[in-house]
Amino acid sequence: MLIYSHDTFGLGHLRRCRAIAHAIVERFKGVSVLIISGSQIAGAYDYRARVDFVKIPSVIKLYNGEYDSIGEYIDVRDILRMRRLIIQRTAESFEPDLMIVDKAPLGLKGELEPTLALLARRGTKLVLGLRDVMDSAQHLEAEWRPRAVLEKMERIYDRVWVYGPQRFWNPLKDLKIGRGLAERMRYVGFIRNELPDSPAREIHQLPERYLLVTAGGGGDGSPMMEQVLAAREHDSGNDFPLVLLLGPFMRAENRERVRQRAANLANVLVIDFEPKIELLLSRAVGVVGMCGYNTFCEALSFDRKALFVPRTQPRLEQHIRATRGSELGLCDMIEADAAADPLRMAEALRRLPDRSSPSVHLRAGDLDGLEAICDDVEALVGEQRARRGNGSTARAAMQAGAAE
Repeated sequence: MLIYSHDTFGLGHLRRCRAIAHAIVERFKGVSVLIISGSQIAGAYDYRARVDFVKIPSVIKLYNGEYDSIGEYIDVRDILRMRRLIIQRTAESFEPDLMIVDKAPLGLKGELEPTLALLARRGTKLVLGLRDVMDSAQHLEAEWRPRAVLEKMERIYDRVWVYGPQRFWNPLKDLKIGRGLAERMRYVGFIRNELPDSPAREIHQLPERYLLVTAGGGGDGSPMMEQVLAAREHDSGNDFPLVLLLGPFMRAENRERVRQRAANLANVLVIDFEPKIELLLSRAVGVVGMCGYNTFCEALSFDRKALFVPRTQPRLEQHIRATRGSELGLCDMIEADAAADPLRMAEALRRLPDRSSPSVHLRAGDLDGLEAICDDVEALVGEQRARRGNGSTARAAMQAGAAE
């Protein structure tokens, strides 16, 4: 199986794809998964046996929605050309039975279209995985209409997985989608996070009880971090321990400013990067974040109380998710302008340790995304192999894996 993750900003896409790959090889003993990733730090994570990755050149997404190369002297058009060729050659040689495309239906700037056409001709099952929330309908319409994305999705994909329960949100809400595409959508549930398989280890010098403040990759997380610190400066009587996880993509000048402010406050620990964030979050009383998909799922998975300060640019994704999560009782939310008021942010931080845990409001199946994905993988590949004839190696391997 082949998984594509365009990875232009943050950690969420790669970590979600990695979790899916690990679940697949755990369930099916004879299956290998290859992840194509544009993440700058794809090599910072551990991968299980039979999961590997191919690194394609990285690009960065600018706040105006355009992309640029990371290297100062490399034209972004050359980068995109290299990415497209590497992806296609990888697919040609790997010959996957199934390909999962994360979030971007046609790939970054349409880079996947030649590969999708090639694999469709070869009979590969093609699956698109969408976050619970993509963006507002208006933004998606403006982005997708010029490239006829919805029409191509209906023509190309055998299945569309939504990484969330149906009661939470429809990522294609208010868009005009064809009946065929609607019938192929499956709401699998949120992706549950688990503690790493590696032996327990003492990481950092953590306090016994603390709030974890995380901005994911950290590229745009310094304002939220500084809002938390401003609240603590204002509310000097609140010395509940804080652990600030900055993320690998925070700019050096922002990182230094956060560190300097934190050094003047009691009970504030700053950590640059921890690839096994699950270890930090599982020991925390609660989490303060921006409501990216992974952070939201981590809070639910470890039943941690959460306060989210969602961004609204360049997408409304985080704001929609935090709003809906708050409506369902799964988290608290504070608007960015309110969080900029130290008094209001301090009040929100004081309330967080005493709010109800998200498990009170979760329903059966809400966190069963990985199990549902594996069930559908078996159905899709079994259906494909049945058409090609019985007794194939891949089909036998999947049956053996399921039996075990």
